[in-house]
Amino acid sequence: MIVDSIARGAGMGEHSDFWSGKRVLVTGGAGFLGSHIVERLKRRGATTFVPRAEKYDLTREGDVKRCYDDAGAEIVLHLAAKVGGIGANRPHPGSFFHDNALMGIQLIEEARIRGVAKFVCLGTVCAYPKFAPVPFREEDLWNGYPEETNAPYGVAKKALLVMLQGYRQEYGLNGIYLLPVNLYGPRDNFDLVTSHVIPAMIRKFLEAKEAHAEAVSLWGDGSPTREFLYVEDAAEGILAAAEKYDDADPVNLGSGEEISIRNLAETIKTLTAYGGEILWDPTQPNGQPRRKLDISRAMERFGWRSTTSLQDGLKKTLDWYLDPYKAAT
Repeated sequence: MIVDSIARGAGMGEHSDFWSGKRVLVTGGAGFLGSHIVERLKRRGATTFVPRAEKYDLTREGDVKRCYDDAGAEIVLHLAAKVGGIGANRPHPGSFFHDNALMGIQLIEEARIRGVAKFVCLGTVCAYPKFAPVPFREEDLWNGYPEETNAPYGVAKKALLVMLQGYRQEYGLNGIYLLPVNLYGPRDNFDLVTSHVIPAMIRKFLEAKEAHAEAVSLWGDGSPTREFLYVEDAAEGILAAAEKYDDADPVNLGSGEEISIRNLAETIKTLTAYGGEILWDPTQPNGQPRRKLDISRAMERFGWRSTTSLQDGLKKTLDWYLDPYKAAT
């Protein structure tokens, strides 16, 4: 077993030597969040292995085995997921459930077989019940069914928590489960079909400004609230948990800031200097009424909290996007 070779890290961040010499498999490591994590791991002395989709289909058992063979990893960070906003989830509930469940199930099982020292699984805020008490506490995870438009994705990811807890009890696999809120920041997905709300709004307002459009149409009525976590803060939180946290309980990762979609739209409109109107389309779904996490457990269990305000994070995201936007137009 590799388990005994990993000691608990002494510190968090750039000055910790926990990662030095570690071999780390990062599924989704070429993606939005994963790229920020891989950069940090390399700076801290880890050797990373990032499976690319064209070579490793993680829904296939043979590809998962080959991935582990090639990685030779003692720590697994499972970030890969089939994701998207309401527009992507609604027409593909079956594939969102199938792909996310199967990837996680096969990766966890192979980690057990090979005696991986630590398995870090990223869940989703979409796993919480539609009407969970606000702020969402980890204890409320099972007190109802998720919001319908992304329930298949949320349920598939939540099943992996059950699997990790069962494998910890039966096989001693050290697996932890983290529940981040909606992420945003540099390198986000700005495709209007598959993106989440912040990059979609940034792109819509900038394109409307470029076209001198009089109005921008947005889904719903603007009343739902959301909490957002800046991607670099999320990366630090995940690495802190991987280094310091070894328990079965799930842990929320969030910023603690709640904002309505209407106020978010007005903020992004101002940042992009768009002068037109915002038209709300109530024929389109709002999604979950409110999302705000209780973020106390992360501080209590492994000493992490986010440091980037929403205003600062939005500015950084917009600054990153503006250069390629101008080049493309």
